[in-house]
Amino acid sequence: MDISLFSPNKEANFLQQYSNQIKINGLAAAIDMQSTNQQPQNSHTSTSRSWGSSEPCPEGAKWASRLLMECARAVSEKDSSKINHLLWMLNELASPYGDCEQKLAFYFLQALFCKATESGVRCYKTLTSVAEKSHSFDSARKLILKFQEVSPWTTFGHVASNGAILEALEGETKLHIIDISNTICTQWPTLLEALATRNDETPHLKLTVVVTASIVKSVMKEIGQRMEKFARLMGVPFEINVISGLNNLGELTKEDLGVQEDEAVAVNCIGALRRVEVEERGAVIRMFQSLRPRVVTVVEEEADLFSSSVNHDFVKCFEECLRFYTLYFDMLEESFVPTSNERLMLERECSRSIVRVLGCDHHDHDDDKNGGECERRERGSQWSDRLKVAFSPVRFSDDVVDDVKALLKRYRAGWALVLPPPLGGGEGGGDDIDQTGIYLTWKEEPVVWASIWKPSAG
Repeated sequence: MDISLFSPNKEANFLQQYSNQIKINGLAAAIDMQSTNQQPQNSHTSTSRSWGSSEPCPEGAKWASRLLMECARAVSEKDSSKINHLLWMLNELASPYGDCEQKLAFYFLQALFCKATESGVRCYKTLTSVAEKSHSFDSARKLILKFQEVSPWTTFGHVASNGAILEALEGETKLHIIDISNTICTQWPTLLEALATRNDETPHLKLTVVVTASIVKSVMKEIGQRMEKFARLMGVPFEINVISGLNNLGELTKEDLGVQEDEAVAVNCIGALRRVEVEERGAVIRMFQSLRPRVVTVVEEEADLFSSSVNHDFVKCFEECLRFYTLYFDMLEESFVPTSNERLMLERECSRSIVRVLGCDHHDHDDDKNGGECERRERGSQWSDRLKVAFSPVRFSDDVVDDVKALLKRYRAGWALVLPPPLGGGEGGGDDIDQTGIYLTWKEEPVVWASIWKPSAG
């Protein structure tokens, strides 16, 4: 997930204040959201049992998905009586401090409430503002290091992409990596180390970082300084340029990137393409093509929040969003200790994305410079269809695959790597698994897709 931080206590206070301010059509009377923001020991009523954050809920206790889906259908059908009843019921059971079921109920309840009251954009902007005010380099660094320590969710894409980039640019003396992500350069120290130990002449590396998330812009100056210091320590000639004046990636042009004729270019996209407005994705991919890169690496989370939005099918979109975040919250629950502040921060970061996707109508995203980015995820197979217009897929080498496998051995059981079938046929990964990339899976469910692309001939 993108690392966007804020103080849990400040956001809890905001949620309490925000819920008290919304008085629309009597819904607030049915939803006393203050009760969901009390301390953990008082955050659920006698109608709800907490199974404890350190252990999974028994199968029969998985109630959240059923109630949430029923409420989503009521919202879609505009059944106000049923909406009031289900929102009240969910509010009684939900808690941001309880077990996985209670947390899912709490964060999706917030999105359902925003959808029902048409307050999503206002809620999203305020949540983002609260997050930005408490964001700092130190808090970002601490969270990222802890998340990478307990989960390969982000490091999977880093290792796969770095391996592909190093192989594609091997032997070149002037490298230009265009980093289009909001991962605040956590990917690049290991690549700098690899360049410093190359047998041939150490190349010059220019890193252009494209940042659109305002919460990341605030820390990029300090990150750039630290990257320059680390490169000097490694003995790698290095320069870093940050492009942060964009509201969205659709505004990025070839001229902004300053690509020189004698540079070997790599484009690195981690969690970036989903933030491009759907209508602009083809244009952004063609702009990448115009850079004539040696390689393009694309890493995206595996969820389809695009198809249902095109068909204006709120229930279908809600179902897919719930499926994806159920996996993510389950992963967090098993990766962090119950009292982890980092875990709470990651969950709260999800809450903004959930509100953005479900609480804001699609047209509310357009021409809204302060309303965040698109968040319309697509599956690997869908991204492949888009990318194949301008690029050809490349298989990961055995060396890179071995590096990824070695990475996964560092983490708890439940993680696995799924590869495309061998050339010429063989067993594949199933109908839902794209054949042009590799997948990180959690409990046999694909959650992150990584791929390599090169410009198509002609």
